[in-house]
Amino acid sequence: MDDKIEKTEAEWQKDLDQETFAITRLGGTERPFANKYWDEKKPGVYKCSNCGLELFTSDTKFDSGTGWPSFYDVMNSKNVITKEDNTGGMTRVEVLCARCNAHLGHLFPDGPKEKTGLRYCINSASLNLETDK
Repeated sequence: MDDKIEKTEAEWQKDLDQETFAITRLGGTERPFANKYWDEKKPGVYKCSNCGLELFTSDTKFDSGTGWPSFYDVMNSKNVITKEDNTGGMTRVEVLCARCNAHLGHLFPDGPKEKTGLRYCINSASLNLETDK
C-alpha cells in the first residue's frame, strides 16, 4: 500500500470518537449483538472508519451467529493485512487496515465452506457502510 497514513496516538484520539479509538487504535472489541452492523442487510461497501479505504462488500457478508459483522472475503487483498495476535491468552489472526493500520477484528477458519471457508469477524466501529445509491 503506497498511500500509508501515519498519525500519532494523540492525532488519532482527536480525530476519532472514544469507542472507535479504543477499538481501532488500541485493539479493543465491541459487545456482540449490540453494535451498528452485526445485523445490517443494506447493500454497499464497508470502508475503514479511520481512513476510508474500501475493505468489504455486502455481497460477502453473512450471518455467522456471533453478533459481529462477518465476511467470507475482502474486496481487495492489498487493502487488508493480517498478523499473529497473542493477546488475551490465545493465538489468533488479527485483521488490520493496510493504509492506516487500524485494528479491524480477527480472521477465523470457520466461514462458509462453499465460499472461502474464512470468517473475517470485524468490529462495527472499524467500519463505515457506504450504501448503494
